[in-house]
Amino acid sequence: MFTGEHTSPTWWALAHQPVHIPSAHACLYFFVVEEDNTPLAVTVTPCDAPLEWKLSVQELPEEASGEGSGEPEPLEQQKQQITNEEGIELFSYKGNDVEYFMSSSSPSGLYHLDLLSTEKDTHFKVYATTTPQSDQPYPELPYDPRIDVTSLGRTTVTLTWKPSPTASLLKQPIQYCIVINKEHNFKSLCAVETKLSSDDAFMMAPKPGLDFSPFDFAHFGFPSDNNSGKERNFLKPSSKFGHQTSSKQRADLHKVCIRNKNIFTVSDLKPDTQYYFDMFAVNTNTNTSTAYIGTFARTKEEAKQKMVELKDGRVTDVFIKRKGGKFLRFAPVSSHQKVIFSIHSCLDAVQVQVRRDGKLLLSQNVEGVRQFQLQGKAKAKYLIRLKGSKKGASILKVLATTRPNKQSFPSLPEDTRVKAFDKLRTCSSVTVAWLGTQERNKFCIYKREVGDSYNEEQKKREQNQCLGPDMRKKSEKVLCKYFHSQNIQKAVTTETIRGLQPGKSYLLDVYVIGHSGHSVKYQSKLVKTRKFC
Repeated sequence: MFTGEHTSPTWWALAHQPVHIPSAHACLYFFVVEEDNTPLAVTVTPCDAPLEWKLSVQELPEEASGEGSGEPEPLEQQKQQITNEEGIELFSYKGNDVEYFMSSSSPSGLYHLDLLSTEKDTHFKVYATTTPQSDQPYPELPYDPRIDVTSLGRTTVTLTWKPSPTASLLKQPIQYCIVINKEHNFKSLCAVETKLSSDDAFMMAPKPGLDFSPFDFAHFGFPSDNNSGKERNFLKPSSKFGHQTSSKQRADLHKVCIRNKNIFTVSDLKPDTQYYFDMFAVNTNTNTSTAYIGTFARTKEEAKQKMVELKDGRVTDVFIKRKGGKFLRFAPVSSHQKVIFSIHSCLDAVQVQVRRDGKLLLSQNVEGVRQFQLQGKAKAKYLIRLKGSKKGASILKVLATTRPNKQSFPSLPEDTRVKAFDKLRTCSSVTVAWLGTQERNKFCIYKREVGDSYNEEQKKREQNQCLGPDMRKKSEKVLCKYFHSQNIQKAVTTETIRGLQPGKSYLLDVYVIGHSGHSVKYQSKLVKTRKFC
């Protein structure tokens, strides 16, 4: 393995525990790899503010003779050299994503892991190992890592997910922790724990078959101290599971761990309210966690409120369960000549009907981004009916406006496929092309290496067009550029993605970003570099 030590000014031995780092104060981990061609994996998890970190290596002095047994003697001899010598930088990153460095064959040497928080005091976790194949500390995600909303009511949401192979195949102790809030999704469990106060206990479901009810209207789901035992006795500690529960939670964030179940119902939610749900698989042996792809859902309205009111020029998020429907209402406050409805269907196609004062104006299926311009009428009221897909739940973004210049969605060509040129493939690059429009937009390309078993079915499951570049790792970004053509027949642009590995498969995504910042993803493209050149 490797050895590590903590010394002045700020030296820490490697451990997967939360570490506090003061703002603008550099921290340094270091460790020795004794032999050449050693596998190495380093994972850094920011818990709050973005981090700047880099990994570098310098040669060991000839007199160094560590046995790799954890003894600190070799490091003691080299402390002075550590502060005076520059190493070779292997990897660097800046941001708040969980990021990692992996190498199947690393040279021997003294490794430095420098970390810096430039914004504020924060916490982070570090895990490093020279035996990544046998350790496997982080729970593995299933082939479909999404959280599915299978039932949606006015006060309840039922979630399901695929089990982690770490539990089902490797038989390691895995429990699932659900995080519920009304603001945003979280990228790591570490970020959740930092957000929660140190006194907040982790919520465990105390009885099989009884799901957690974290919300109510008066106390956001938790009764006051003087009647907590009377009103919600299922919040008491459970001797059967041996876990403590607590009624002390943040009003805006809740976390519940439910052992190894893969279906869960959250109840006592507020009607007509959007909630964000995150799921983390936690290995209780290693105290490490891996995030599923988070989701969001809006609870149904009260029975008396059957329609969503659209505001002029404001984008509204709409969730529709499988085979379900939704009614939207738009009533312009002033006289108008035209009305523009822009609809972005993030997943499968949905059926859209628009009526003006009871008269049907259009009825079409919408896939991707569509814009409809209708003739206006004084004091008119518009009713929009959305019917979901039979395949699964639907997520949409809808914009209604009487101002033609108030456009949040970028223009798209009819064909949003990305084409790869087979003859231009090399061992380290691929060349792709896609269509643009006459409107000048910003395009960003992202790449992600996938396994050889990755197929079109898996790619289809990840086609949520509403997930923008802000949800991607910065290390996956290739480039961004602006493009348009007044001649629509020539609105084609090409790019060569370089720096790829031979014989590897990559998933390429092109995002078009409009003037207001709203992005739409083109159809993903699966490419593979040549193995021999």
